[in-house]
Amino acid sequence: MHKSYDLTVAGITRNLPIVKVSDDLEIASFVILGDTELVCAAAKELAQKLPPVDMIVTAEAKGIPLVFEISKLLGMKKYIVARKSIKAYMEDPLINEVNSITTQKKQMLCLDREDAEEIKGKNVAIIDDVISTGESLRAVEELVEKAGGKIVSKAAILAEGDAAERKDILFLEKLPLFPIK
Repeated sequence: MHKSYDLTVAGITRNLPIVKVSDDLEIASFVILGDTELVCAAAKELAQKLPPVDMIVTAEAKGIPLVFEISKLLGMKKYIVARKSIKAYMEDPLINEVNSITTQKKQMLCLDREDAEEIKGKNVAIIDDVISTGESLRAVEELVEKAGGKIVSKAAILAEGDAAERKDILFLEKLPLFPIK
């Protein structure tokens, strides 16, 4: 039997499949890529909760449609994406490593020097789809700080597991973890 979890966020309900990520843990798989209805509804609610910001930053890849929509709603001309690898166009990139619950291996996050210059001295919101262990968020925070940005908000659609108890993040809904017994 296929296990699932019903989630309602920003007035939109989705039936999320429960997937095993380790020998002792399953999670509800929340994927916003391609879900225009959910992205637009969540972006509207998150944009209303954010303090005034000059720049929005996310980690590649699932946060991209969300920050695109939030930047539109806030009238911004640009947002920044921390890439998962060094690209040929990058000159002197800032680099940080992260361990994510969903990828289960060490990843690299990179900011092009030009993007880092855009962040310098700006009030920055770091946005993601889900905050769980906080490792991806921490890696982006460190990149923004290295670039000289001032982090004024950290936000996500969902806070998963213990992240829902954090007082330093904004989120729309809680998402439980499913320990394997």
